[in-house]
Amino acid sequence: MQLNTKLFGKIEIEEEKMIFFEKGIIGFPHCQRFTLVYDEGEDGRQKNISWLQSIEEPAFALPVLDPLLVKEDYSPKVEEQLLKHLGTLEEDDTYVLVTVTATADVKKLSVNLKAPIVINVKERKAVQVIVEDDFPVKFPIYEILQAKKEKAGE
Repeated sequence: MQLNTKLFGKIEIEEEKMIFFEKGIIGFPHCQRFTLVYDEGEDGRQKNISWLQSIEEPAFALPVLDPLLVKEDYSPKVEEQLLKHLGTLEEDDTYVLVTVTATADVKKLSVNLKAPIVINVKERKAVQVIVEDDFPVKFPIYEILQAKKEKAGE
């Protein structure tokens, strides 16, 4: 399938790369099918920020990243009831992302640790949940990413 997106232009989306959100995502319940768009680094691995691109709304894409990149001890408690429609979640088949909030001031870059996206990679099903833990909606990440970048450059 070919999709003409606002951010990436025309992209080819393979059926096996689509992720289905049964209830959409918070604020966008009508957006249920997404794909993950990302750049690869020189080592062939995914770079920090990826994009969750809507199939239904080609102009809508959310910046996301792996929360462990900025908070190594991130392990939220999620009610099992909220995850049951994802099927059996095995550690190797579970991928967690958090949304990135960008502002005009890049130093105020943050992620939402309160509402992670949980993906069953094997089933290609996902859900965005509100966690029980006391995680912030705006967790600052600029300094963390800068420190990692400097460390990698050494």
